Amino acid sequence: MLYFENDYCEGAHPAVLQKLIETNMEKLPGYGTDHYCESAKEKIRTACGCPQADVFFLVGGTQTNAAVISALLRRYEGVIAPVTGHINGHEAGAVEYTGHKVLALPQKEGKLSADDLRNFLKTFHDDGNREHMVFPGMAYISHPTEYGTLYSAAELEALSKVCREYEIPLFLDGARLGYGLACGCDVTLQDIARLTDVFYIGGTKAGALCGEAVVFPKGAPKHFMTMTKQQGALLAKGRLLGIQFDVLFTDDLYKKISENAIQAANRLKEALCEKGYELYIDSPTNQIFVILENSQMERLSRLAVFSFWEKYDDMHTVVRFATSWATRMEEIEELISVL
Repeated sequence: MLYFENDYCEGAHPAVLQKLIETNMEKLPGYGTDHYCESAKEKIRTACGCPQADVFFLVGGTQTNAAVISALLRRYEGVIAPVTGHINGHEAGAVEYTGHKVLALPQKEGKLSADDLRNFLKTFHDDGNREHMVFPGMAYISHPTEYGTLYSAAELEALSKVCREYEIPLFLDGARLGYGLACGCDVTLQDIARLTDVFYIGGTKAGALCGEAVVFPKGAPKHFMTMTKQQGALLAKGRLLGIQFDVLFTDDLYKKISENAIQAANRLKEALCEKGYELYIDSPTNQIFVILENSQMERLSRLAVFSFWEKYDDMHTVVRFATSWATRMEEIEELISVL
């Protein structure tokens, strides 16, 4: 079988594993207070152009989203997100479980627009009954989005402006950030640090065994580590996360290995178009969404593993092929032959 189900099918980059082996018997303090974590934090601060940033290493994306959102919101506040946002659709209600409602807004190609955000906030604050409603306390976006699309620098600037106008934080989910940075869009890590209040750099989907690096460019809320532990997102052997990010942010490895996924996805997308397949959306990153006739999907599923995404109509289904830092071009060519 050929596996394109997700971008975390494989384990970790060999350089990450090698460093974990080399440091395995060192005796180090816990909870991310060791020198490898500090080294990784400094490298991330440098890459972000943000020397004053607070950086934390958390175990996974869902825990990170829940921990960050619940730490920044007051008990009567909710989080704004596009209706297709990961926290609204594919996290099993993890945010709601913390006691905060997800306030879903319309999306276009997976993105939240500044105009929709401003209109929602203005309508809320103009409502005479707002004291009886869930207050919008922050805005959540992901880059890349659930559809593999990207915010332009201008779009991110506009969202940031609205958030600052209404004095709410902007949170960027970067579970697949490496793939966004590797495909040549005009948003850099420095832009993200400048325009958001908190974001994270995904490791689980881009070369690490597990883990995400949360960055607060202007400083973290008080006692964030304690709140992270409450959410089950703090690893006692924090060294395991720090070592991985220390390797990934040495010699630009994070971006270099992410480029492999983009090259593989571009080759697959080119072949799909040549063979007459219809793309559901034109994603520039490592996720490719294709509309398949249902019997065609069934035949293909006997030879390749991919993801069901959504029903298109009674006769067709949208499926997703995902490439990763570890996808070999030989696998792409085999899939193309099957197609």
